[in-house]
Amino acid sequence: MTDVSEDIQEDLLLEHQLCFALTVASRSVVGAYKPVLDKLGLTHPQYLVMLCLWESSPRSLRDISEALAQEPATISPLLRRLEGAGFITRQRVPGDERTLAVGLTPLGAALRQRATAVPGTMMDLLGLSREEVGQLHASMMALIAATKTASKDAPRR
Repeated sequence: MTDVSEDIQEDLLLEHQLCFALTVASRSVVGAYKPVLDKLGLTHPQYLVMLCLWESSPRSLRDISEALAQEPATISPLLRRLEGAGFITRQRVPGDERTLAVGLTPLGAALRQRATAVPGTMMDLLGLSREEVGQLHASMMALIAATKTASKDAPRR
């Protein structure tokens, strides 16, 4: 039987930190995507925006930022670069000048076909099955939900 104080000391080891494992895993996985996405002319954040638009286009900036759990100010520079590459259009909505509609160009829509190889390529690179990816995704989504609940319940200062 282990001593409780020994367990508490073990809890402070870097190798036992969930935040450390998630940070390194995230950086590593995003890094593994780089050469694959380079072939599409996209960075990882741009790929995420394009995934949103391939699901539904046009979409508002607000809708994209909510889907990606990012602030609109973080998404806006990505949109400018994607527009410069000819993949998307950005237009103010007539009658609602505050809303920015983001849509795919024919080039951006055509890029989707080439991008269909990305998930399979990544599974092969990482040595993961579709089932394992699904399990990891479910675990990450549960963590995201738990952090949202924890932040709502945290005392405000």
